[in-house]
Amino acid sequence: MRVLIYGINFAPELTGIGKYSGEMAQWLLARGHEVEVVTAPPYYPAWQRGPGYPAWGYRQESWGEAADDGRQLRVTRCPLWIPAKPSGLKRLLHLASFALGSAPALWRALRRRPDVLMVVVPTLFTVPAALLAARRRKVPVWLHVQDFEVDAMLGMGMVGGGRGLAGLAYRFERWCLQGPQRVSSITPKMVQRLLDKGVSAARSRLFPNWVDLSAVYPLPRHNNAFRAELGLADDEVLVLYSGNMGEKQGLELLVEAARRLQGELRLRFVLAGDGSARERLMAQAQGLGRLQWLPLQPIERLNLMLNAADIHVLPQRADAADLVMPSKLTGMLASGRAVVGTAAADTQLGEVLALCGVRIEPGDAEALATALAQLAQDPARREALGAAGRRHAEQTLAQEVILLGLETELQALVQAPADPAQ
Repeated sequence: MRVLIYGINFAPELTGIGKYSGEMAQWLLARGHEVEVVTAPPYYPAWQRGPGYPAWGYRQESWGEAADDGRQLRVTRCPLWIPAKPSGLKRLLHLASFALGSAPALWRALRRRPDVLMVVVPTLFTVPAALLAARRRKVPVWLHVQDFEVDAMLGMGMVGGGRGLAGLAYRFERWCLQGPQRVSSITPKMVQRLLDKGVSAARSRLFPNWVDLSAVYPLPRHNNAFRAELGLADDEVLVLYSGNMGEKQGLELLVEAARRLQGELRLRFVLAGDGSARERLMAQAQGLGRLQWLPLQPIERLNLMLNAADIHVLPQRADAADLVMPSKLTGMLASGRAVVGTAAADTQLGEVLALCGVRIEPGDAEALATALAQLAQDPARREALGAAGRRHAEQTLAQEVILLGLETELQALVQAPADPAQ
């Protein structure tokens, strides 16, 4: 197949949507498909343009490992505005700037007549031009929803405007969801939300995020070089958060739990990553001597870092439940280490934690501190939870199984592009 991928985030971004879009494109290329990508310069989660990329203008590059026959991914990087401190309105302008800047590149790519156009959301601002251009070229569209950005922005108070703006935003979202031949999302509950928003069952698909089980796997706790670099003693328990530090994560809860546990001398906290909330969180953590901040680590050190942890922590705000699914969860589970997360029982994250982790109600810093203190004293339970998480990853999150399923669905769509009900 000839597959065109269109979305604001792409490799070499190390976290979130860009990581998955990059891995998907590379996998399809290795399977013998031709893959082209229209995207932005890498900027996430630091909200800074990657070195060597022009502030305005387009750049074409061949990215990633070449296939056996020498083919590489053809990537067009398009201009966008990146705010230094993203707020609600600035985020909207940022997303809109990519939609405008990328539209000419999308039209040019569609002239090469791909078999299918996969649009990755966020952002919905790209969907009108994508649908119009694909319809002109008779190319079927697969819309993949990683985040429900309208629900998140309105539900989390990231933008104002009252009922009038909310109504307009939801009408726009509903229109965007009606045009594609396929609409997918990453969890069963997020697929149900698509159905609730008017997507027919015939057009909806589950396309979960995944983990490369050969790249992230359990390692022995002792002689871990990452722990040695941190100066950790064997009897110290490392509580780790690694990934984006944005507003959806609710990381202030972890900082508050660390404050309550400063008397627990065996506990050490590390927050590794970058994002729009990092400066605010570091200010909140002033005076916490047992909490350390690290930059986002290179992909080559991911498995070593994940295995340095004794306990992974995954906070999530209650108002972000089932609007996003934290992508970092896949690596946490695959590493075979205990996971503590904040989620309501009836959410997708809550159901996963009930199977193979420890679930805390969102916003309850005291309960989070208590759970961490108890796990720190119970290595047998940590080991059991880690083994359960690894089994869950092996059974439900394997990269090869999930992407083989996508390939089958794409081929079925390409074979019957004219019928949106297929």
